[in-house]
This record gives sequence, structure tokens and C-alpha cells, in this order.
Amino acid sequence: MFTSTLGIRFVFWLGATVPRPAPVELLQALSRVEVTNDSGAGDGFQITFACARNALGDYSLVGDESLKPKTRVILGVIMGASPEALIDGVITHTQFNPGSAPGQATLTVTGKDLTAVMDFEEKNDSYQNQTDSVIVTRVLAGYASYGVVPNPSPTTDVPIMTERIPRQHETDLKFLQRLAQRNGYVFYLEPLTFGVSQGYWGPPVRTGLPQPALSVDLGSATNVKALNFSNDALATTATKGVFVVPLLNITVPIPTLPSLKIPPLAASPAPALRTTLQRETANQNAATAATTALASTMNAPDAATADGEVDSVRYGSVLRARRLVGVRGAGQTHDGFWYVKRVTHSITRNEYSQKFSLGREGVGTTTPVVRP
Repeated sequence: MFTSTLGIRFVFWLGATVPRPAPVELLQALSRVEVTNDSGAGDGFQITFACARNALGDYSLVGDESLKPKTRVILGVIMGASPEALIDGVITHTQFNPGSAPGQATLTVTGKDLTAVMDFEEKNDSYQNQTDSVIVTRVLAGYASYGVVPNPSPTTDVPIMTERIPRQHETDLKFLQRLAQRNGYVFYLEPLTFGVSQGYWGPPVRTGLPQPALSVDLGSATNVKALNFSNDALATTATKGVFVVPLLNITVPIPTLPSLKIPPLAASPAPALRTTLQRETANQNAATAATTALASTMNAPDAATADGEVDSVRYGSVLRARRLVGVRGAGQTHDGFWYVKRVTHSITRNEYSQKFSLGREGVGTTTPVVRP
């Protein structure tokens, strides 16, 4: 742990399976940390160390056993009295740059969150007469030693073995992602505290208490350094398809569905200019076909997006991805609640910056005020 000149304390733990506070030598050599929490591409981290030669003229940090691949790493910050774990993951890549002059050598360690562990081994398995949520619970239970707590949203479609048997023919991570995609859900690991993560499998979290607002052009209340909005008219898509009633051999059309984001965050959702055909529903029963069509609409990208950077000291909090945040001061078209898609935390001894990306299905606020 080290404390920056801003009064923000950085927490750095690492170890084989059970992480412990990093050695003093690593903390002294630490120069920069970057953690990215991304709802689409997953979470990752990058740590840069300044390397110095030892008495034998070698760079001892380069061969340090505590920085070898698959080592578990936990990174977090403490702002005031509130500790926040930013990521719990493993090292996957290292890069050494000796520099062109003395004192310029650096070692960069890159890693991913614990989903990387779930992507190490491909498996073949089958799950007869089990709902997707039960399957997810069983798979995640295999990672209890890493502090993973299953948190799946329930599903009701029970596949009868005479019609369909869910099968796994990939890694646990790819399997969980495929099950999530099929239901219009997302899957990710999120640290609950240092050493414990929830394995969330369910719809994007668009409810709950929003995070402190991002304030623009509000005088002393302004806490955003930069903020830009954009609207992609081609992002929203509608979907339609058909399914066949068994025995009767009757083709039943699935009504055209607009893009669905529940609950809506925009007063005026963008209209769908494109329509996609769900061809796989023709071989599915009514319940599965309906789930496939609904999943397609829920997986559609957001038409309205926003990118910017928050002043961490003024904001006074850690902005978390995959949650709601309010925007104020940008006008009725762009004020209101947004879903936080990505946050990149950059930490040095003199600076803590948070760059973010937001999204929602359209423009216009659905609420007259947001949480300050």
C-alpha cells in the first residue's frame, strides 16, 4: 500500500492463490497502475515498475517469482475510510524494456480478472434437465477457492432431455458467456471486497441506487474534466423470426420486437432502423424461441453513448462500471441516468484519473433530478 500526494491510498496484494500485501521492494518500484473495468470486453490491469540494477548488474525485479504468470493480484484504492477493490485477477503477460539510458528500464505486468482462470481448460460435459441458472451455479462453484460466490438470475426454461440437452464443449468462461448471450444476460466477476468476488450472471443492472452524479458546467459543483455525447442511429435493431409447432408442423411468426432495455433510461428511445432475422428459432420450441428473440433485442448496442473523464478528487468516489450514474448540467437531452459501460482507473503517486464510457437507449431524461 502507498499513499499518493492526493491522500488516496493504493492497495496492492498478490500471491499464488491467497494474496497478501505486496513486498516493500515492489511498492517502492511501482510507478503506474491502470485498471480497466469493461462491461463488454472484460476487466484487466497493467502495472509498470521502474527497474534498477543490483550489485551484480542484473535486474532482479525481472526474475521476481512474485510476478510470474498466473500469480493472483488484487488492486484497490482507499478514498477516505472507504476501501474499494478495483480488480481481482491473475498475471498473464510481462514485458521488459531496458531503456536507452540508465534509470529508464521498466517492467510492465499485464493481467485479466479471474475469468482468465475460467478460460484455461476446455471441457466436454452435459447437463440434463437443468435450467441455465442451475448450470451456471454448478460451474461457478468450482472456483470457490478463488473466493467466487455464484449470483445467477433464475431462469425457468427447463430443457427436456428428449428435446434438448445443454452441452459444454468449450472452456467454462466461453460456456457461461454463451449461456448468458442466449438469455440476453451478461456474465462478469465483480469484487465484493478484497479476496471475494461475485459471479454475476443475469440482465445488466439498470436498477438500484445510482452513483454520485457526474456534474458538468455547474460552477464549484463541476466534477468532470471532459464529456462528449454521440448518437448512432444504426445501433438499434428490431428482431423477428418464426418457430414450428411440433407434430402439427405449423409455422408461427414471432412478432417484430423493438430493442428492449429494462427499465428504460431515456425518455425517447432511438427507433430501430434495421431488422434482423432470428433464423435459429425455426428449430426451437415456443419458450426457447421467445427467449432467443428477447435476448437479441436486449443484446442490441446502445444508440446514445458518452465518453469523458472525471476529476477524482472533486468526485470523491470510485466510479464503478456496470452500474447507473446520473448526469446533470448537460441539458435535458443528455441529463438523467446512464449505464456505466467502462471505467479506466489510472493511478500514479501524483494523480488518480478515471476515464469512463456511458450508454443508454436514447435521449431525454426520465427524471427531473439525479442524486448529487
